[in-house]
Amino acid sequence: MAAVRQIEEFLFSKAPKELAMDWDNVGLLVGFPDREVDKILVALDITGEVADEAAGLGAQLIVAHHPVMNCAWEKVQTVRSDTVQGSILIKLLTAGISGICMHTNLDAVAGGVNDALAQRLGLSHVEQLHPDGVDSQGRPYGIGRVGEAAGFADAKSFAAFVRDALRADGLRLEDAGRPVRRVAVGGGACGGMLSDAAAKGCDTFVTADVKYDVFLTARALGVNLIDAGHFSTENVVCPVLASWLGEGFPEVEVVLSQRHKEVFSCL
Repeated sequence: MAAVRQIEEFLFSKAPKELAMDWDNVGLLVGFPDREVDKILVALDITGEVADEAAGLGAQLIVAHHPVMNCAWEKVQTVRSDTVQGSILIKLLTAGISGICMHTNLDAVAGGVNDALAQRLGLSHVEQLHPDGVDSQGRPYGIGRVGEAAGFADAKSFAAFVRDALRADGLRLEDAGRPVRRVAVGGGACGGMLSDAAAKGCDTFVTADVKYDVFLTARALGVNLIDAGHFSTENVVCPVLASWLGEGFPEVEVVLSQRHKEVFSCL
């Protein structure tokens, strides 16, 4: 079996820590570095339900994308059972479960969130939307991807394809009236990269958590803009994480969460 710290080191070899943004919180955030692991649960988030699922499965480790403690937004100064975050941390520690989170480093790295999203949408000739540099292994990295779509006559038909491909409950669309040929993708909240997509000659941009003013800008720029939801545009990386872990630790059972779903529904 592998120890938790070995699994963290392996994941950092796949998505180096130095690729994470300065404000981010990645790696082993809670748990037991030397505990041996024979079962891992993979999920986009470490929620209370995911913690319960891991405990029910007898998993010693959860590997997730979003940090269970995101110090960029709120410092962890107390761990109490009467707070949402505190109750999750107590569940994990009481059950002897560790949590490793790979966040913006996994967004940026080749083969991570954005490549998984581009692949799920069938894009070809994929390149980086916003190159940020080269990592210590000489691999280029950056947030977002651009690729060629199979060809859709209009934005509405492509949006329906995106909804089905990502298993999204619904989505929001600014239809600029252009056929879909060159598509940019940004998993999660990447609405601020709309100008990058336009500069790359994209007729369409797929991302999530888009603000009202960004839809207005998309209309002015003549870019089809699809908000397919944060969960849907990033959950595509969970099978990638599971595959990496399965290849790196064939003696460990790796399970994809069945309980973690989109948090809202569209009526």
